[in-house]
Amino acid sequence: MKKSLISLAAGGFGIGMTEFVIMGILPEIATSMDITIPEAGHFISAYAIGVVVGAPLLTALGSKWPAHKMLIGLMVWFTVFNSLSGFANSYWSLMLFRFLSALPHGAFFGIGAVVASRLARPGKEAQAIAAMFSGLTLANIIGVPFGTYLGQEFHWSMAFFVVGIVGIITITSLRFWMPALAQSSEQSMSEDFQILKKAELWMVVLLTTIGTGGFFAWYSYIAPLITEVAGHDPGMVSYAMILAGCGMFAGNIAGAKLAEKMQPIYAVVLALGVMTLLLLANVYLAHDPVAVLVMTFIIGFGAFCVAAPIQMAMINTARGSEMLGSSLNQSAFNMGNASGAYLAGLPIAMGYGFTSADVVGALMAFAGVFLALGIIQMRKASRRKMAAAVEVVT
Repeated sequence: MKKSLISLAAGGFGIGMTEFVIMGILPEIATSMDITIPEAGHFISAYAIGVVVGAPLLTALGSKWPAHKMLIGLMVWFTVFNSLSGFANSYWSLMLFRFLSALPHGAFFGIGAVVASRLARPGKEAQAIAAMFSGLTLANIIGVPFGTYLGQEFHWSMAFFVVGIVGIITITSLRFWMPALAQSSEQSMSEDFQILKKAELWMVVLLTTIGTGGFFAWYSYIAPLITEVAGHDPGMVSYAMILAGCGMFAGNIAGAKLAEKMQPIYAVVLALGVMTLLLLANVYLAHDPVAVLVMTFIIGFGAFCVAAPIQMAMINTARGSEMLGSSLNQSAFNMGNASGAYLAGLPIAMGYGFTSADVVGALMAFAGVFLALGIIQMRKASRRKMAAAVEVVT
């Protein structure tokens, strides 16, 4: 793998770690700040909101910067405010730092995905994007368990200081390994925002939000699924999370291969269709202590098969403003995170049990299949219209 892609993967590792590690140290943060665990959960929401706001905003504002300098600048911002999060001593200070540390998240992944595709050999664009996302999946295998351990055994702030160290490593590697690149966009900001008028772009955003929301509907309630449904001890949850991370890592690679063998949007249809079936199967298999662990790996695999193809689908849709479109897709991923967790929680609150989250996830993934098929039809109609126009002219 090119060193430049390793530097992008390092950034993905840090971003993945800070996004997910807080879920494992919420009780420690709540105790330290004398707040309830639900109140501590607001820090997760603050981060998600920061991603949604920052992705299009920072990408647009930095469109005239060379892409490599923009990536370094985003990672400097990320490193500073994640490190400051470790020094927060009140509810409001941590809320502010979590929001500010999230602003570069979507822009880094969005710009990084386009840079990765441009650095790749022809026909290997999806694999290059998957290489960057491998950092995110490795964070779930190594970074999140390690940060959770430090936060529980020493102090929750240690997890954020580790993220800061990863940020410094990423900045250094970007400085020395990322080649000099052209400015992020050749167009003016107003021209970049013209892509927002494309119906197909918003269809891809909706597809990402709803389709990947199916994964988060399952993942958000994996702990009670392991303990309450399958009957494992709470200590098994950490191992289950590692299994899920291993599945994500393998699925990310497989998804890239899939996007090279067929058009990315068709790969999305296949991946979401498989995820629908896996989540429905888990409703019945989750009661078995062994089967639930096997399915944890398999669902993680199936869910992340969609990562590279769906990012490629957005890049193809946002031609001319690829970095803005790619960053918007990162906002959509986080909206999927929030909507999946919320919608899956509704039937649980009504008393339908924790496996009902899998049913909600399956419905969301299946809705994603229909949205992807709709995008395919939109593209076919557009090609027919262009062909008819050419025929009239000739």
